[in-house]
Amino acid sequence: MVRILLADDNAEIRSYFHGILDREPGFTVVGEAESGRESVRMAVMLKPDIVLMDIQMETETAGIDATRLIHESLPDTKIIILTIHSDDEMLFQAYSSGAMDYIVKTDSIAKIISSIEKVSQNQMQLRADVAAKIVTEFQRIRHERASLLYTLNILTKMTNSELEVLCCLYNGDSYRQVAKTRFVSEATIKSQVNSILKKFEMKRMKDVIEVLHQVDFSTISAMMLKR
Repeated sequence: MVRILLADDNAEIRSYFHGILDREPGFTVVGEAESGRESVRMAVMLKPDIVLMDIQMETETAGIDATRLIHESLPDTKIIILTIHSDDEMLFQAYSSGAMDYIVKTDSIAKIISSIEKVSQNQMQLRADVAAKIVTEFQRIRHERASLLYTLNILTKMTNSELEVLCCLYNGDSYRQVAKTRFVSEATIKSQVNSILKKFEMKRMKDVIEVLHQVDFSTISAMMLKR
């Protein structure tokens, strides 16, 4: 008998799944939780085989947080995510936290039952759509890290004066405004801009600013100017 805990903050959805699962031979619902915190407490107490876990309950990521805690405390308990739609980032976080599969709440009864059976019997293979989402997310993370390292490498080669000019331009100041603020000529600012462009290997300051927007330049520059 597969023992199942339902976790969803919507009583009607819990009732719907409870009815489906209790009618299915070999399945029994041992409890219902209406929040992430309650699902953790009940899982520890009941030690179910399967938890059907909604993602968004008392907070946007309550189900993901609960999944991680249950997975750490009860590694033999398998967690299947319940979701309204297959949001790539949320699902990536859920799988990273220990979830084994996900069910869209509008899936057919046959698909819901099949997922629970496969997960409970350790027959779950990574679905093609899930694999694609995970690959996409890893590529996004790798790109972000590569962009950050690339930008940091350039910024560390700049003088404080160049960083300060870059901060002003990043905040939308014109060359004339930067020159006035720094009590230097506009020609001096243009010379520093040319030096910055060479270091970035770019021709337009607009392109440099776009790169900086991707890596939280405001925080990075504030830390670097304190060195």
